[in-house]
Amino acid sequence: MLFDKHTIDTPEQLQLDFPVAGIGSRFLALAIDTLIQFAVTIVGVIAFALLPAMLPSPARAGNVWLLGGLGFVFFLLFFGYFAIFEVLWNGQTPGKRAIGLRVIKDSGRPLTVAESVGRNLFRIVDQLPGFYALGMVVALLNSRNKRLGDLVAGSVVIRESLAGVSAPIWQIHESKAPAARVLGAASLTLDDLTLIDAFLNRRNELAPDVRSSMAARILDQLRPKLAGVPEQGLSAEAMLESLAYERRSTGAM
Repeated sequence: MLFDKHTIDTPEQLQLDFPVAGIGSRFLALAIDTLIQFAVTIVGVIAFALLPAMLPSPARAGNVWLLGGLGFVFFLLFFGYFAIFEVLWNGQTPGKRAIGLRVIKDSGRPLTVAESVGRNLFRIVDQLPGFYALGMVVALLNSRNKRLGDLVAGSVVIRESLAGVSAPIWQIHESKAPAARVLGAASLTLDDLTLIDAFLNRRNELAPDVRSSMAARILDQLRPKLAGVPEQGLSAEAMLESLAYERRSTGAM
């Protein structure tokens, strides 16, 4: 299958290509999240209906405040739901995680809290006049399938499951994995792993001196996260290979 790509140029002069999520996959993720929201809403409504009967008579006079509080909770549920999950789960909601999507900045970095809140408040506009019609029209008119909230926040939704995380090209073509070592790769982030893969996938296209110097620069960038771990006589490129294998072996993707 062919997908539009979002390309990011890193400070290490590497290009990272992320497949852009299509409108169909985004709508499916939204459908899952909406089902979760409605399920929680039904539970909340039932609880609200039963709660007054459980309260003593004097406390029932505060039903107006209870109703106002319930309205605030529902507002958080329908608009804070997305922002809260995207902040806590690094750009994913339960629906996005199930489909394999993630929201990132155009630069490839995670969204800040303010950016995520702003992006999701624009859902009020994107869903006009109903069923996210305006958001889908705007997404169809740009090459990155961005709705208004994405354009305002400078974000893009990518298909993480196709971004080369689980089966990088360089690993497929290697004859065997490097010897097992403990290099402290568990401290590396998903962004760090993506950077390593981008270099290893393209290293054969580089001149030998550029290849070695680029491997050294990337390793220097990661070295603070590997403090106290000996290099065990490995070259920078071999270290990057071993780090990629060890990071995947942790299973924390």
